[in-house]
Amino acid sequence: MSVAVRMSAITKRYPGVVANHNASISVNAGEVHAIVGENGAGKSTLMKILYGIVAPEEGTIEVRGAPLHRHSPADAIAAGIGMVFQHFMLVPPLTVAENIVLGTEPVKFGVLFDRDAAEAKIRDLSKQYGLEIDPAMRVEDCSVGLQQRVEILKVLLRGADVIILDEPTAVLTPQEVDELIVVIRRLASQGKTILLITHKLREVMAASDRVTIMRHGETVETLETKSTSPGEIAQKMIGRELDAPPRPGRSTPGELVLDVRGLTAQSDRGTGALHGVDLQVRAGEIVGVAGIEGNGQTELVECIAGLRPSTGTIVVDRAALAHIPEDRHKRAVVLDFTLEENAVLGLQRNFSSPLWMNFRAMREHIDSIITSCDVRPPDASLAMKGLSGGNQQKVVIGRELSRKPKLLIACHPTRGLDVGAGEFVMRSLLSERARGAGVLFVSAELPELMAVSDRVVVMFGGRIVGEVDPTKVDERQLGLMMAGHGSSEAPPPLREGGA
Repeated sequence: MSVAVRMSAITKRYPGVVANHNASISVNAGEVHAIVGENGAGKSTLMKILYGIVAPEEGTIEVRGAPLHRHSPADAIAAGIGMVFQHFMLVPPLTVAENIVLGTEPVKFGVLFDRDAAEAKIRDLSKQYGLEIDPAMRVEDCSVGLQQRVEILKVLLRGADVIILDEPTAVLTPQEVDELIVVIRRLASQGKTILLITHKLREVMAASDRVTIMRHGETVETLETKSTSPGEIAQKMIGRELDAPPRPGRSTPGELVLDVRGLTAQSDRGTGALHGVDLQVRAGEIVGVAGIEGNGQTELVECIAGLRPSTGTIVVDRAALAHIPEDRHKRAVVLDFTLEENAVLGLQRNFSSPLWMNFRAMREHIDSIITSCDVRPPDASLAMKGLSGGNQQKVVIGRELSRKPKLLIACHPTRGLDVGAGEFVMRSLLSERARGAGVLFVSAELPELMAVSDRVVVMFGGRIVGEVDPTKVDERQLGLMMAGHGSSEAPPPLREGGA
């Protein structure tokens, strides 16, 4: 089997941190090769080096035997390399076809954009690779899963044989994840080489042929996926055995810390998003919220946090509320601010007087978060944009937990986190429960919800359609409720081929 990509002894240093140290990887043509590791392990940096965004200090790169020297993304594209980033690079008001051909637009009469030719080209391309999509649809009207198809089609249009997917499932629903895995396997069967950066071991096992494990900027080992297990991969990623958080014992919930009655709200598009939602959370309990994304969970959280207008009643002490939002860049951090500055956002009064800021207390505060949450690199003066997405999330979580809230809203708190950091988050939620806080826990990851929640409510179509005891249902039953089938008492049987 021929080698599509070989990276040897790659080293890349940033001030205060070595992102890659003597890292090496060899990827066979036509395989799906997963790259896994903790947040800050150097996975994305290694792939950005391959794509030409970052230049290494040491090491060599070969693509199909031909060396790449100090190359740019344009050189990488010319060499048949394409990269789909975690945060999509699309222009929302433009159509699918306009986004895909941007920079290579077909023209007629020498100067005019040939829309018909562009749409025909994208229609043929999407059919060729089994990525069906309407080329005339505006990207702003596409689901996240469809937007990802647009990004993949962009690199295919430019002739990519090696496709790098950076955390491609971070914002997808479970159904979209399964669809993407089918797409990945289909592309590999058609001769494409896929480099898959992910934290999710289920996806590694389902999609990849081999997996390279990274830790502290170094490549630890490459394994045949069929010959390993999620447990072995996780142990090699974090350097220790991974312990699942203990199932919380039954508690006697205390006073109401959240009482929502008849909540109704509109979406950003002015359509109905919530329809008469009732929800209560008591001190000392974790209430999980399950649902396919787009069924009102986001609007529910934003209404409770005071970020979206609504009708109905919400009884909550917002001064004693902490919020881990689903979109940290939009709601939680300022990327150009330092870690120290981000750590006190919303808490400025705790570190100031009318005349001065207590910079010593601010530094002690961020140092505590860095230590307790294992933020890497551990540099309080570093700009937030210099951290990986997972380490940005750790700063947000540490800041919100430092509030010692009566109610903690945790919305997809493990999104983008590795298994070790995810374990830390689950234990943190349980610690908040033990402290006496109420926790509203929104997640698309059913195993997480079922592992730590005292009860789980299910949202569908902007309504709460059921409530279950997670010790008495399985993921299949919960999944059926999320899709609008059945109830918590009697989920319907599966039909042949699906729900």
